[in-house]
Amino acid sequence: MLKIAIVAGGDSSEYEVSLRSAQGIWSFIDHSKYDASVILIKGSDWKMVAYDGQNYDFSRSWPVDKNDFSVVRDGERIRFDFAYIIVHGTPGENGRLQGYFDMLGMPYSCCGVLAAALTCSKYHCNRYLAGFGIPCAKSVLLTRRDTVEPEKIVAELGLPVFVKPNTGGSSFATTKVKRIEDLRPAVELAFGEQPEVIIESFMQGTEVTSGCYRTRDGQLRTLPLTEVVPADEFFDYDAKYNGKVQEITPARISPELTAQIQDTTTKIYNYVGAKGIIRVDYIIIGNIPHILEVNTTPGMTATSFIPQEVKAAGLNISDVMDDVILGNL
Repeated sequence: MLKIAIVAGGDSSEYEVSLRSAQGIWSFIDHSKYDASVILIKGSDWKMVAYDGQNYDFSRSWPVDKNDFSVVRDGERIRFDFAYIIVHGTPGENGRLQGYFDMLGMPYSCCGVLAAALTCSKYHCNRYLAGFGIPCAKSVLLTRRDTVEPEKIVAELGLPVFVKPNTGGSSFATTKVKRIEDLRPAVELAFGEQPEVIIESFMQGTEVTSGCYRTRDGQLRTLPLTEVVPADEFFDYDAKYNGKVQEITPARISPELTAQIQDTTTKIYNYVGAKGIIRVDYIIIGNIPHILEVNTTPGMTATSFIPQEVKAAGLNISDVMDDVILGNL
């Protein structure tokens, strides 16, 4: 039986979301095939935590030996065959954790260092994909060294704009700015989350998300699209995790447009060198899909987009997990 480490946690505001995704992965995999354990990482504190399928027991934990990613529990050294990375944000989505596993020769579930580093940066990923003719929003990247010039930014991007951490997720510290005087506070809020901030022009249209993964026999499989209809002005944290949204699968768009977006998603999968499961978010303006972002470690809670789309496709989620695990060994 393969020993699987479900690696969760991380060093971003998405820590708790990651723990919920780890619970999802645990529920999706076939425990008659895999001996699964949950590894939580936060800074230099890496530990295996007791988990019973329902709750974490943080009073029972065992430190990870980072020299070989093993754990000694009750006198027995546990060595893992595979790491399912479900860390949202750093170090799981920016390539750092992947680099560690590459050096150990440990197979894992998602894309490698280069693809992770590229897709983690919303600005650089969208600029890269624009080179392949994929439409995206106009944007400006700011670092802490840059002077914030609201008049210049608005002249270039117009209003409203979205201000968000460039490498963040789950809509933490994201603001829709409608007035020029609100731009600077929104930038400061985003800088409180990450050292780079992206400001994007507003795109009015229908938001959809497209899941894609590679099967164990090497074929790319796209999933039915989900249409996202937030109750508030955009798909913020409350919409994502507190139910303030309609998620309609399959999306209410034409079969031709659906096929076009799925084809674009498979191209993006190859352009960035993805592995495992990815999710690409789009805004459809007219009949033209514009990319929002590429997520190479998408949320995997019971109510996340990917499980919804797997169900709508008539697939068994445990079979999808088999494809991800066995296809990357």
